[in-house]
Amino acid sequence: MPQRPLALSAGDPAGVGAEIIAKAWRALRQDGPRFVVVGDAQLLASAGGGVKVRPVTGPEEAVGVFEDALPVIDIPLLSPVVAGQASPAYAPQVIRWIETGVGLALSGAVTGLVTAPIAKAPLYEAGFKFPGHTEFLAELTAAERFEGARGPIMMLAAADLRATLVTIHTALKNVPEALSAEAIVNCALVTAQALRRDFGIANPRLAVAGLNPHAGEGGSIGREEVLVIQPAVQALKDLGVDCFGPAPADTLFHPEARLRYDGVICMYHDQALIPVKMLDFWSGVNVTLGLPIVRTSPDHGTGFDIAGRGVARPDSLIAAIRMAADIAARRAAYQS
Repeated sequence: MPQRPLALSAGDPAGVGAEIIAKAWRALRQDGPRFVVVGDAQLLASAGGGVKVRPVTGPEEAVGVFEDALPVIDIPLLSPVVAGQASPAYAPQVIRWIETGVGLALSGAVTGLVTAPIAKAPLYEAGFKFPGHTEFLAELTAAERFEGARGPIMMLAAADLRATLVTIHTALKNVPEALSAEAIVNCALVTAQALRRDFGIANPRLAVAGLNPHAGEGGSIGREEVLVIQPAVQALKDLGVDCFGPAPADTLFHPEARLRYDGVICMYHDQALIPVKMLDFWSGVNVTLGLPIVRTSPDHGTGFDIAGRGVARPDSLIAAIRMAADIAARRAAYQS
């Protein structure tokens, strides 16, 4: 059977996407995972520092040319791009690039999808109705259900830390009311399944973070641990999940603590992202769990402030490509 590549959607045309894609291809072209870009071939050639680009008709053609040129399924932009200046004029193509990548993954033509960063505001101006990439991908794939739980769930991974989020882009003042025992259990079940299937951990151990300082200090510094998080932990144990918590978040992330678990369930955005970025700022990866396709992305944004200057680092994209390839291989082995 011919080798299948990953698909890589090109992200916001005015950001650093084309630059870091070109740099990632240079780093991986000899012995790294193969991928085919879904985007504008001319933009990739010009913004990619003169990288050699080869338009291809499909993924099967991409593998054969990968060492010699960056393969691109060419879906051209209809408006000129100014680096660093977001515009809703690019939205139809950005959306089509994502849709095409998802379609290739669902059909099995590629082994997974890596998404370069998009900017949400210009997409909203153009009528995009989803909070972000993750929710759009869930809609396109009809996110899967297993063990009574459903994705999408956001995981941030760096080095030996894998952190998943119960709430994501929720204002801090709204997090307590957004938490529920059902949401915590769902997040943990999806995480445990992904650790088995996608990360090769036969018996995953989960830590569940508290919300308040000192995990509420027995209810004296907030009642969410007593009323919401502890019942969720007990429900997970009743379902056979190896887990502990609610644990004070300030003691969960040092090296010795990380030896106690394979994944940590975090209550809100910065509770997960701060330790991940402290551990490995340049190479963190965003993984979407609970989808029927493999999806990863760099753990950073569009970089409008440095777009066009040639200084963007590709580390996180390279890590996302490698992780997507590893997950795809483990998932195939798990299902066989």
